[in-house]
Amino acid sequence: MSKYRTIVIGTGPAGLTAAIYLARANLKPLVIEGLQPGGQLTTTTEVENFPGFPQGIMGPELMDNMRKQAERFGAEFKNGWVEEVDFSKPPFKVKVGGIGELEAESIIISTGASARYLGIPGEQENVGRGVSTCATCDGFFFRGKKIVVVGGGDSAMEEASFLTRFATDVTLVHRRDELRASKIMQDRARSNEKVKWALNRTPLEVVPEALGVKGLKVRNNETGQEELLEADGVFIAIGHTPNTGFLGNAITTDEHGYVVVKPGTTETNIPGVFACGDVQDTKYRQAITAAGSGCMAAMDCEKFLEGSIVHDWSETLDK
Repeated sequence: MSKYRTIVIGTGPAGLTAAIYLARANLKPLVIEGLQPGGQLTTTTEVENFPGFPQGIMGPELMDNMRKQAERFGAEFKNGWVEEVDFSKPPFKVKVGGIGELEAESIIISTGASARYLGIPGEQENVGRGVSTCATCDGFFFRGKKIVVVGGGDSAMEEASFLTRFATDVTLVHRRDELRASKIMQDRARSNEKVKWALNRTPLEVVPEALGVKGLKVRNNETGQEELLEADGVFIAIGHTPNTGFLGNAITTDEHGYVVVKPGTTETNIPGVFACGDVQDTKYRQAITAAGSGCMAAMDCEKFLEGSIVHDWSETLDK
């Protein structure tokens, strides 16, 4: 069984930043890449809000650069999918499909959260070409354009309101007449003259065109008629799902599955197990905040490892 001082599970901005810091501290981390090495940024096009790149940088290029930086300092990468963990006692055990069982003195969980999609035709094919799940990331690209936002919760209201800073108008689509959003968030969106409403409509298809999308085809649930809501951008705002299924009951999570950490740290309820990035962030979910928490996790982890090394002199003294 292979043994490591620390294993990082996940390779988004959080995991790669943690790997860079751990490797520079000469801790030789093993980084487990999942089914999507590099995380959600590998599915985006140009990233303009990551500091240090005044002209922007392509998402896959940014992740590749971070990976190479971690490798330069001695991080080891293995491709596999974590199937099961055992955090009951150290050393911790991690079962990885295609690799086998690994042991580590410490663990950093940085598996992120996946945006929920509608599952309709034309959606996945046009991610980065007019379809987005992040208004903060992509709103700027739709300055002076028409936008459709799909969702009925607080996130949808917030994204619709935010996007009015750039778009000429924003149409909010929800499959029911009633919204799930809190009253204050609904009132804020309704008071914005740029926000239009297409309630009681079921999304059917994202309609593409040569250079992006033409709009969103919906069905009017009252009349049964189909209609096209013309738009240059379609933003899906129906929530995120943290990638924590493999953890089982090994660690404390909230009611939505996000890993719970001690405020101001990346420490979980298991000493020696840390969490960073979107897997524990229900609010910000930005590449830069994920990277920052990856730094925190590495420093918390390094401090833990230093503190856990206690030489037992009793045997020598008894002789």
